[in-house]
Amino acid sequence: MPVPDPHPNSMTSAERTALYKTMTNSVRRRILNYLGSYGAANSTILATALGESTGTTSYHLRQLAEQHLIEEITERSAGRERWWRPLPVNIPAPAAPAEMAPEERAASQQWNSLRLSSDIELYIKGLAEYEGPEGWVQGYRANCYMAKDDLLGFVRDYLGLLRKYGHLKDDAPEDARPMALRFLAVPEPEQSAPGPPPPPDGSQSG
Repeated sequence: MPVPDPHPNSMTSAERTALYKTMTNSVRRRILNYLGSYGAANSTILATALGESTGTTSYHLRQLAEQHLIEEITERSAGRERWWRPLPVNIPAPAAPAEMAPEERAASQQWNSLRLSSDIELYIKGLAEYEGPEGWVQGYRANCYMAKDDLLGFVRDYLGLLRKYGHLKDDAPEDARPMALRFLAVPEPEQSAPGPPPPPDGSQSG
């Protein structure tokens, strides 16, 4: 299955900026969500479903197609009625801030803010639907020490597990459900312990 691209340099800064802007555009996100749920639609169907004009949905469909996020179903299209289906979305990992152009940095921050808001809503919904350790909602938090090589190896293994156990919609088992998985690893902030450290041997003076 498609997994996030861990190599930001596989896209140019301009391409990443355009992608981030697309993912924060409310109409385009709603179009992608609709196509992801129903598999195919044309501009008229989308206009009715989203409460937009056909001119608006047609414009945004063209923009999505230019970024290879959707493709036309040529065998189903006829005349001015063009049908579209979604393509796998492969979001690149963000580049290092020092490597970002100002426009890319701003677009990336806006997109990440939107994602964080959506994830908070998702987390609250998940808590309400938690059924225990054998249910559909799973959540784990952990703290540990890792060397840089350990961390990067963990990320590679995580992406490998996504490829192993994740399915595309058309290839998913009958009992499969769409799942939202989130992974974030950040170093803990350095904290200063109060008072002087204890003696090396653990003994107390005084």
